[in-house]
Amino acid sequence: MPSVGLNTSFSPFLLTGFPGLEEAHHLISLPLLVAYISILFGNGTLLFLIKDDHNLHEPMYYFLAMLAATDLGVTLTTMPTVLGVLWLNHREIGHGACFSQAYFIHTLSIVESGVLLAMAYDRFIAIRNPLRYTTILTDTRVIKIGISVLMRACLSIMPIIIRLHWFPYCRSHVLSHAFCLHQDVIKLACADITFNRLYPVVVVFAMVLLDFLIIFFSYILILKTVMGIASADERTKALNTCVSHICCILVFYVTVVGLTFIHRFGKHVPHVVHITMSYIYFLFPPFMNPVIYSIKTKQIQSGLLRFFSLPCSRI
Repeated sequence: MPSVGLNTSFSPFLLTGFPGLEEAHHLISLPLLVAYISILFGNGTLLFLIKDDHNLHEPMYYFLAMLAATDLGVTLTTMPTVLGVLWLNHREIGHGACFSQAYFIHTLSIVESGVLLAMAYDRFIAIRNPLRYTTILTDTRVIKIGISVLMRACLSIMPIIIRLHWFPYCRSHVLSHAFCLHQDVIKLACADITFNRLYPVVVVFAMVLLDFLIIFFSYILILKTVMGIASADERTKALNTCVSHICCILVFYVTVVGLTFIHRFGKHVPHVVHITMSYIYFLFPPFMNPVIYSIKTKQIQSGLLRFFSLPCSRI
């Protein structure tokens, strides 16, 4: 079928909303729009607070700013095509735009895992070696960590995305989501995709899983240190500084595991469940992270009070 490949390789891909629920797309778009606006507002507010409030110019909040920026990136990357499909039934997307979107989506997922690891390192130093905290986590070192996290993600995803440009696409051009994912695109390629199937598995195990194991091990050491503190009040105070980060870790990795299980073992699950889980994966962590830190972190609460000019007595 070589002629088919030549005729269709450069045809645009077709994005998909919720199959069978096309009539309800406008209705479905409302909660998604609310989620997108909430994410933009919540993470945007966090970034503004951390930039504007000198009390938040500390390594912990710099890493939080990186997390908020990553969540904003994921949201801004997926929002245009999702709302375009659901509102306007605009399903066509060119190869270049699709591959770029897939690159940013997968890169930012790796970045989020790396930032959570950096935040665990921050808490590890703050509790295990508090007297040297400011000398170890200097502004320069925080910047280097941030650049390393970003470069690791950018370079690790690049090989599989570059190869997408080389593949002929002679099968159906219909993608199964309203945004482009690498694993979705390679199913349409008429070529040897062995590398593109195996390499992402290596990346997930070498980075995301390894990040989680390091975070888990660091918290074992943190807990060991906290349990050695004589004062119960000091133990509680030390643990409270970790609660927000632990909640964000659980939100991110639980959604990752949930999506992985659905894709791997949910072959007989209705397709709409797969799609819904994808939206949960991309929207739930960015939505929850600002909420968690706003509720659990007093410094963020104080910054919000000053930001909205509300006297503490009214809270």
